[in-house]
Amino acid sequence: MTTRRTFITGTGALVAAPAILRATRAYAQAPTLKVGYVSPATGPLAGFAEADAYVIGGIQAALSGGVDNNGTPWAIEILVRDSQSNPNRAAEVASELILSDEVDIILGAATPDTTNPVADQAEINGTPCITTDCPWQPYFFGRGGDPANPFLYTYHFFWGLEDVIANFVSLWTRPDVAPVVGGLFPNDADGNAWGDPELGFPRPLAEAGFTLLDPGRYTPLADDFSAYISAFSGGGAEIVTGVMIPPDFGTFWSQAGQQGFSPKIVTVGKALLFPSAVEGLGERGVGLSSEIWWSPNHPFASSLDGTTARRLADGYTAATGRPWTQPIGFRHALFEVVADVVRRAADLDDPDSIAEAIRTTRLPTIVGTVDWSTGPVPNVSKTPLVAGQWQRPGDALELVITTNVQAPEIPVGGELMLLS
Repeated sequence: MTTRRTFITGTGALVAAPAILRATRAYAQAPTLKVGYVSPATGPLAGFAEADAYVIGGIQAALSGGVDNNGTPWAIEILVRDSQSNPNRAAEVASELILSDEVDIILGAATPDTTNPVADQAEINGTPCITTDCPWQPYFFGRGGDPANPFLYTYHFFWGLEDVIANFVSLWTRPDVAPVVGGLFPNDADGNAWGDPELGFPRPLAEAGFTLLDPGRYTPLADDFSAYISAFSGGGAEIVTGVMIPPDFGTFWSQAGQQGFSPKIVTVGKALLFPSAVEGLGERGVGLSSEIWWSPNHPFASSLDGTTARRLADGYTAATGRPWTQPIGFRHALFEVVADVVRRAADLDDPDSIAEAIRTTRLPTIVGTVDWSTGPVPNVSKTPLVAGQWQRPGDALELVITTNVQAPEIPVGGELMLLS
């Protein structure tokens, strides 16, 4: 009897699968597990998806012989969709993957604008879901999560605001920098979480002896940050922080220079993660700092084939001519978890069985161990976080780890240098 798992649909919407995988589907009629994947390939968040094609191509090669489940090899079919950096579009394509393409597992990555709508659609429709690249608080509490009533189908791995705050405080605590911080928080899920009086930056910064100047939420893609620059300059801010998309930070940083505002440290989440964004700032990109989720120096390896972080990063650069980028590791890890779940699930025809296999995951991956039994809330597994600075030791910009206060197993590569 033909089922949705053994009938092979057209490949027009798929990332090209290796020939051996297509042949297995077409002629051997092996069972196939369909995996949907949603990320922002276009729009202002496209930096998060820059390495997707490279990573997924490598995953398809690694899984080309299928994944064994109870003695049966299962082919893995990956359907990729673009959220266009828009939460409404993310929800739309997630719904299509679940209801029309009938995926067995859905994945989502890159900020609450993608992870949350994808996870919400999965939870509503009873489809197992794994997401990453979003601090756990805006993912969990942003979806109305209640630790006493866990989600049934949706799971997430990443770090939390407590980790980024600890790393940033470590960067900023020095006698030659005034403990006054200007905050740039947009009116979106990330900005509202980072600026939240209880869950975000205000309380822990005050407890650490810092004064936070928060003029209020700005509208994403704003074209004038003069009021913020004036507030920071007038309040004596020597540090600037926030969570911004690259275009917003570019506008702010250009206007700060024009208006003579020269903080000693600028540590901003999201906008300064990617080489392409920092390169676009020219020499004014040198010395900016950010959180670091993953790097070639992370001492972890893939559960699929033992590939180290260094080898994965170098492979990307060799194949594309581009510098490594942090999401490479987390994209790879998403599919590591999928492969592990496929191997362990008691019944791959049962969504509840797949969800249970996700829940009981305890897997060392290329980003660290993914283990949903360790909290801090149900449905969340934390991964290690460090922080560092964009420096130019030679001809090229390099993201150097300068503090590992939250993850001492990850080596420090240099010291933070002041901007002014």
